[in-house]
Amino acid sequence: MEQRVTIIGLGVNDLQASTKFYTETFGWTMSENSTDDITFIQLNGILLSLYPREKLAKDATVTPEGSGFRGVTLAHNARSKKEVDQIFSDLKNKGVRIVKPPEEVFWGGYSGYIADPDGHLWEIAYNPYLTLDEDGNVK
Repeated sequence: MEQRVTIIGLGVNDLQASTKFYTETFGWTMSENSTDDITFIQLNGILLSLYPREKLAKDATVTPEGSGFRGVTLAHNARSKKEVDQIFSDLKNKGVRIVKPPEEVFWGGYSGYIADPDGHLWEIAYNPYLTLDEDGNVK
């Protein structure tokens, strides 16, 4: 199997609300491949898909119940501590739930966490050990 991720799929309770969160709150662009049943957002080299939680669980043949920490986080790496602070300020002003405000962290970076409408955790971080190219890809 090749070392690659092509789609990160999130099961969501309200597809319209989650689509609005990612397109309006994050300011990301919905892909033209989206339909009334699924939202695709083109990221740098991969897709983020939003799909109704019940349908995703059915497709995977698992139960849709779930609560608490899922053991998974998503991350957005910024280019500086200042950019992290700016992103958090903007998201807070848009009513996004701040789970952990940004702070210096044990591994030498600077990060905090927010939650999307379904509680999926996003780490917004500055990692001084990662170099990002002009498109935001890790070099």
